[in-house]
Amino acid sequence: MERETLLTILKSDLEIAAAGKDGYLSHLLDAAAQLIAREGIHLGESAEDVHLQIQYAAYLYRKRKTGEPMPRMLRYALNNRLIAEKAGGGNAP
Repeated sequence: MERETLLTILKSDLEIAAAGKDGYLSHLLDAAAQLIAREGIHLGESAEDVHLQIQYAAYLYRKRKTGEPMPRMLRYALNNRLIAEKAGGGNAP
């Protein structure tokens, strides 16, 4: 999916309208993809993978202010995605 589309979806999730944070949000999208890859997950172009990357980036954005731990639903989504990939099902490449 194109970077602009990912950025638009992330901004919508975070309820940010201004373009002033695009650089930072773009960085968070890259960081999220790298952190997900570090867990052994290979992201594809599926809607599920795009959503996972955006959820992770949104968590990183929110965490910087609150210091909150990773939401359980995000941890479950990452675990389920990894298990599906390792088992050869789901969105495995």
